Amino acid sequence: MSAPQHAVGRDGPHEVQHVELHGHRRAYVKLGSGPALLLLHGLGCDHTTWSPVLDDLAEHFTVVAPDLLGHGRSAKPRADYSVGGYANGMRDLLTVLGIDKATVVGHSFGGGVAMQFAYQFPERTERLMLVGSGGLGPEVSAGIRAITTPGFHQAMGVLSLPGVRHVGVAGLRLAARTGLAGTRDLGEVADIYDTFKDPHARAAVRHVVRAVVDWRGQIVTMSDRAYLTEALPMAVVWGRDDRVIPVCHARNAAALAPGARVEVIEDAGHFPHKDHPERFVEILRDWVASTRPATYSRAKWRTLLRNGQASQGPAVPEGVTSIA
Repeated sequence: MSAPQHAVGRDGPHEVQHVELHGHRRAYVKLGSGPALLLLHGLGCDHTTWSPVLDDLAEHFTVVAPDLLGHGRSAKPRADYSVGGYANGMRDLLTVLGIDKATVVGHSFGGGVAMQFAYQFPERTERLMLVGSGGLGPEVSAGIRAITTPGFHQAMGVLSLPGVRHVGVAGLRLAARTGLAGTRDLGEVADIYDTFKDPHARAAVRHVVRAVVDWRGQIVTMSDRAYLTEALPMAVVWGRDDRVIPVCHARNAAALAPGARVEVIEDAGHFPHKDHPERFVEILRDWVASTRPATYSRAKWRTLLRNGQASQGPAVPEGVTSIA
C-alpha cells in the first residue's frame, strides 16, 4: 500500500489510501470500527458521494468507501468493467483489508455491483442495501442511454474542452441551486461532467454503461435471481423525485423481494444520502440493528437454486409506473 493522502471531500477531509490489485491502483477511504460496511458509488462518481454520511456511519461501523476502477483516484485502464469484474475487485479489496464479511450498500450503478457481489459471494455478504439502484427495471434517463451511442466519446471530447466545459459545469450548478425538484441532481451531474475532461475516465464510463445499458434502457436485471434474497436481509432506499432511475423501481424491488424493507424519502432525488443524510443514516442504522447478518448455508443455497423462481412468486408486475 502507498502512503495515505488527504483529499477534501465535499463535507470535510477524509484520508484516501491506495492499494495495488492486479497491477492497478485502487483508491479507498476506510473509517471507524465495528461491523464492516462497504459503500459503492454510482457511475461517474467516487467515494466523495458518501461524504455527508461517512463520519456518522463511522461512529458505528468500519466503513470502506472505494473509488471503483475507472473512477476517482483509482486507475483507469483498458480493463474489465462488467458488474462481475467489479464484484471480483471488491472481494479482493476486502480480502487485502482483512475484512471477511460486510453489509454492502450500493448506489445507482453501485447497486448493480452490490447485487452481483451478493450473488457471487453470498458467504461474504451480511446484508444488501440498494439506493436508487440500477438492475430493478429497464427505465433509465436519456442521458445515460446516450452514452451508449456511436460518437459519444468524440462528442464528449469536444464538450470537455476547457472553455465549453467550464460554461457547461457552471450552468448545471446554477440550475441545481434553483431548488426545483427537477434540477436537484444537476450539481452531481456537473461534477460527473467535469471528470470527463480525462479521456481515460470517459472511456471507462462508456465501457461500464455499454455493459449494462443499450438504447432501450437497462439490460442487466436482478429479476431472474431475486429469489436468492430469501437468504439475505435486503433494504431499498429511493428518492421520491429521482429523475435518473424512476421511483417505481422501488416497487419493483418490493415485488421481487417481498421480505425487503423499502423506504422512499420525500423531497429527495437520485442521491437521497446527500439530500437527507441524517435520515439516510437513521434508516441504515435501524435496518442493521433490526436484522441479523446472513449466515451462508450451502444447503439452503442449493435448495433455493433448485426451486428457482417458483420459490419467489411473480416477477416484476407489468405496467408498474408509480409507488404509493
